[in-house]
Amino acid sequence: MKLPTREEGQTLLESHVKNDYQRLHAQMVATAMEGYANLFNEDANLWYLTGLLHDIDFEEHPDTHPAESLKWFKDWGYPEDLIHSVEAHAYNYNGFSTLPKTKLASALTACDEVSGLFYAYQKLNPIPFGQMKASSIKKRLNEKSFAAKIDRSTITRGCESLEISVDDHISNLIKFLS
Repeated sequence: MKLPTREEGQTLLESHVKNDYQRLHAQMVATAMEGYANLFNEDANLWYLTGLLHDIDFEEHPDTHPAESLKWFKDWGYPEDLIHSVEAHAYNYNGFSTLPKTKLASALTACDEVSGLFYAYQKLNPIPFGQMKASSIKKRLNEKSFAAKIDRSTITRGCESLEISVDDHISNLIKFLS
């Protein structure tokens, strides 16, 4: 299994992603993924790097994302589990129809969109993630007009595939991101 170091992954991210929000999003998802890896006794580096690099082509190729990154990952010899997870996180987006088949893919699907919800919530309530209340995040999740671009069905699909409730998922992310 060929996998970059975290430092190499960060350099790769920075070479393809210039937008500060997209970089923060990648960091948030990577941190959440590492939290789940530790919870499930999985490979923390693989899970972290999957989260860090999952949107690496989004800024440069938004109309085909994640097709370009999937090609890059294959060319670079990255693990199939990472490749599948990045493809599955794009279910129903740009024509992708792969559903998560692994815990890694399920976790990425669950963590991706919800990190945007956490970001939006923090913009309105500038407190550290660790001080957020799960009930407040859940309330915002149910408000379709709040962070309207967040695909709530993706969060639900990821949680169901991961076999975790949305409430527990939100509580976990508060802990992982603090």
